Amino acid sequence: MNTFPWDEAAATGIGSHPGEDHAEALRIVFGELPALPYLPELPARGVGADMVGRGASLLVELPVEVQPSGWRFTDRPGRDAKRARDHLRRDLDGLEEAAQGYEGPFKIQVCGPWTLAGAVELRHGDRTLADAGAVRDLVDSFAEGLAAHVAQVRKRVPGITGLVVQLDEPGLPGVLAGTVPTASGFGRLRAVEAPVVTERLRSVLAALPEGTFPIVHCCAPEVPLAVLRGAGAKGVSLDASLLRRRDEDAIGECVEAGTAFFLGVVPGGDAPLADVGVVARPAVGLWRRLSFPSATLARQVVLTPACGLAGASPGYARAALAKCREAARVLREDPGD
Repeated sequence: MNTFPWDEAAATGIGSHPGEDHAEALRIVFGELPALPYLPELPARGVGADMVGRGASLLVELPVEVQPSGWRFTDRPGRDAKRARDHLRRDLDGLEEAAQGYEGPFKIQVCGPWTLAGAVELRHGDRTLADAGAVRDLVDSFAEGLAAHVAQVRKRVPGITGLVVQLDEPGLPGVLAGTVPTASGFGRLRAVEAPVVTERLRSVLAALPEGTFPIVHCCAPEVPLAVLRGAGAKGVSLDASLLRRRDEDAIGECVEAGTAFFLGVVPGGDAPLADVGVVARPAVGLWRRLSFPSATLARQVVLTPACGLAGASPGYARAALAKCREAARVLREDPGD
């Protein structure tokens, strides 16, 4: 069984926020989510602040630049790669200031290696995903860069008692199903076999420093739970509205194995927010149907928005995080037994 770094009735966010004011985003995160704050991402700042650009900026000795078709490997780092690193450095500077005196768990997130491989193009060819050797090089480089990033976060915020490291893998189901488009857009890349996906993902998670709690976020349908468990993920983050009854046997196996679930229970874009009982219902109902004791619910489940909040209004983003925090208390105080 895993030991979870957060206390009961925790809520957190997925990662992205609207706007360009990172200091304000940090104030909102620490104010609304004291049980499990995180480092917000602001893609509205432009190239280099996007999920793929930030992930690519962590690669070691694999320089990238932006072409009209997107991010591409190159012979030397371009200005867009420098911009991505500058964004990250400023974000860590802001975090260090905002988190002075903070002690407790914390979460960071970064684009996962398989989604990165499906997005970044080779120097003179297709997407990295099309070349098994290039994927291996990307994974090794990414694992080294992510480990260094984790060490930097711990150095900036020495009061972190448990660091949750979230890999964003929205592209993973497509990698397994063979639905990732080629660079031209006229074809589809061949599916990657599950054992290969598992092995590469495992190598990234195994390279993380001791004391981290790795989770994988996937807001697409058909989240490959068995692959994520096999790779060593201790938690899975998904959109609760996309779960189907046929998924519940696999979820039950994960719960029994001690896997944490970060359940997305409020929309990622502006929408009416239900009362806390309705927001908490997907988690409560799932636990009841699987016949797990309610005493474990508030510990093993963390409530989140369904996906990132980059497309939401600032007011809604703050309200959504607050609603997740309030609904998380229901899991502990009134689970509905």
